[in-house]
This record gives sequence, structure tokens and C-alpha cells, in this order.
Amino acid sequence: MSKLRDNIKALIFTAGMMLFILSAVSGALSIGGFSDVLPAEEYQDRGVHTFVPYEVYPVSVKNTGASSRSRRMNLTKTIYKLYYFDSAGDGYQWSEEVFSREQGQRSIDAVETAQRRVLSIPSKGTYITVEPWESAESYTAGLRRKYMLILGASGAYILFYLVIMGVWYYRRL
Repeated sequence: MSKLRDNIKALIFTAGMMLFILSAVSGALSIGGFSDVLPAEEYQDRGVHTFVPYEVYPVSVKNTGASSRSRRMNLTKTIYKLYYFDSAGDGYQWSEEVFSREQGQRSIDAVETAQRRVLSIPSKGTYITVEPWESAESYTAGLRRKYMLILGASGAYILFYLVIMGVWYYRRL
């Protein structure tokens, strides 16, 4: 029984340490992401545009969802992206991931249009598309909220871990 309890303690300690490291990395990345969010004033609203699907292409991406052996054997996986162009002819494009080539082709055949708001970034010479109900302010506020939530959760776990380890260390004395 004592050996089982020692194994469980070792497992809990190892899992806690791994989560501590994950929290620290997540917190650092969220700080970096938060600082990279452009202010809403940097975006220029180009209005809501109608996008029409025109092609489905296979795209190779890094295989991150497989088990370790499968990931080693298959470094990349193929996903399908459905590409859209702006029906007004302003040159804007947008793409989304679809489950299969057939699903994308059905969208093309049915001419399933999509409404997207275009926000240009003149300082970078590029643009992004967001949901039609979003503005530059709501988009940047959502990004900031996401990064702050990740930072808060990471900080809370780090604090929890340090308190638990302090109590454990104090009891061992």
C-alpha cells in the first residue's frame, strides 16, 4: 500500500510540475500576444463585404493532433481550405477550413456567400476579415479579453501551486 501511495504522490508531483511549466509558458505567451494587439485606431473599417466561394485546395499543415508515434511518422496532415473572393471586386480574399473537398465543392456549387467585415491595417499594408457584427473596437477588446483570461488562469494556477508547495515544504520541516 505504501508503494502505491508513493507512486501516486510522485505522479501528482510530476503532473503539478508539468502544469506549472505549462502555466508559466502560457502566461508568457499571453503577455506577448497582449502586447502585440494593435489599438483599435490602427484599423480602418472598409465595411461589410459579400464573399463568394471559388476554390477548394488541399493544404499541408503540421500534424499536432496525433499521438506521439503517429506524429513522428506523419509530420504533416492535409486539410482543405475553401477560398472566397470579394464579389464587389475590391480584391479582398478570405478562406476557411472545411472538413472535406466535397463539402467545399458543395458550397461552391450552391454559391453559399459569406458576409465579412474587412478591417484594413494601413501601417502594415494588409487587412483582416471579421464577423460582420464586429467592429475594430470589439475585435481588439475580444483579443485583449482572451489574453487576459489566459494570463489570469495561468497566474491563478501558479499561485495555487506555490501555496501548495509552500505548505508541503513547511510540513516537512
